Amino acid sequence: MSKAVSRKNILLIFTDQQRADTIGAGGNEYIQTPALDALYSDSVVFQRCMTPSPVCVPARNCLMHGVYPNRAGCNDNDNTVPYSGRSLYGILTENGYDTMGIGKMHFAHDGDGLHGFASRLIQEEMPGKNDDYLAWLKENCSDTVFDYNGHRSEMYYIPQISQLPARLHPSQWVGDRSVEFLQKRSGDKPFFLMASFIHPHPPFSPPAPWNKLYRNTLPTPFVPESNSELTSYHNRLQNQYKGLTVGIDMHLMAQMKAFYYACISFVDYQIGRIVAELKRLGIYDDTMIIFTSDHGEMLGDYNCLGKRSMLDCACRVPLMIKCGSCECRNEPASLCDIAPTVLSYAGIDYDKAEFDGEDLLCKHGREFVFSQYSNGDTGLYMIASATDKLIYSAADRKYWYFSSFPESENTYSPNDPRCVQLSALLDRYIARDTAPNRSVDVKSKEEAFANAPFLPLRQDNGRLKAQELAAIPDGYKIYL
Repeated sequence: MSKAVSRKNILLIFTDQQRADTIGAGGNEYIQTPALDALYSDSVVFQRCMTPSPVCVPARNCLMHGVYPNRAGCNDNDNTVPYSGRSLYGILTENGYDTMGIGKMHFAHDGDGLHGFASRLIQEEMPGKNDDYLAWLKENCSDTVFDYNGHRSEMYYIPQISQLPARLHPSQWVGDRSVEFLQKRSGDKPFFLMASFIHPHPPFSPPAPWNKLYRNTLPTPFVPESNSELTSYHNRLQNQYKGLTVGIDMHLMAQMKAFYYACISFVDYQIGRIVAELKRLGIYDDTMIIFTSDHGEMLGDYNCLGKRSMLDCACRVPLMIKCGSCECRNEPASLCDIAPTVLSYAGIDYDKAEFDGEDLLCKHGREFVFSQYSNGDTGLYMIASATDKLIYSAADRKYWYFSSFPESENTYSPNDPRCVQLSALLDRYIARDTAPNRSVDVKSKEEAFANAPFLPLRQDNGRLKAQELAAIPDGYKIYL
């Protein structure tokens, strides 16, 4: 492979679980995102970017390899099939880029590994033995903080104020380390920096007083009249362990949205700091900036929480690329497109057959993108164009067809020519899946979830278990 022929720098800013409709310049009149608004006005904006998978690990795997889940073999967070293809990060490193990954990567295998980066500063939700943020926090925080990414388990979806002040917050750490990387780099090589934030992934835990940004009235969740017909098996299961088994508390939903927005605003502040440093160094104009997220968040829409859905609130993500031109585009885009787009911009030759994605900065005639979660008995799939989408759930044995958004009515008909066309394309995608099919007794599992009391997943920080136990005096007991 030829060496990079340009000196173009690349900054990839990545958030976790951020819906596409959470940017002020994109039409959200309630949220405060001045840094993203400025970037929006200076970028090519893709209005219909769909995640290749509405859950963390496979979405990120697709981004780094530029292929869909059916080719990568990774379709859930519990993936066990490593993909043998090269990573975007490794290709850039091989071609002379100074590559740095800061923050959450959520790699499917070898969580603390480099995966092609020349360097990493690690900050994961559930830390491994080499978590740089945890080591830094131990040195810089006089009091032990056990749930520094927010308290999960029983409070996973309960809005909460961070146990850390803003200066020690995980989002601030990613911002600080990103600015330091820009300041300390030698300048002999072009750089690729991925600044990856855990927020606004739950728990929604902004630092004080950022939690008070949204005390005004926010829109209530979107719940159409035909709501019960629009959700799938995966929505019903995740609602059970996310705390919606007893119904919807609108006060809780309002606070949840307020804290979710506050998490985004605090990340936005970090983005502003990183961009300001590029400008101070005089390299803003020479740096491609990509902003996107791995998937969305239902946030009470359709009376649901979480992701694992092909409805727009969970599967449509923001995507803007600052590269010298400004426009809004409506053709379908995917995180799979980022790898070939970056390589083309960097002037690095590649085999187009290596990727499912396409160079987004080159006008093309692609009509569809795909998305997948799980497979086999619980497979959930989508094919989407600029104007419509078809969804299929194997667990429900059901199709949904939508041509208006947000989705409010399923207009699928097996006799509709468009539905026939899309289902044939989706069947072809499913048939090419390289991962072993999951075999699940769907009915029994759903009945077990429906009949069980609320049992949150316990996700305590194993690296701090000994310190937590030691903090409780004799005669008392905590459950870890």
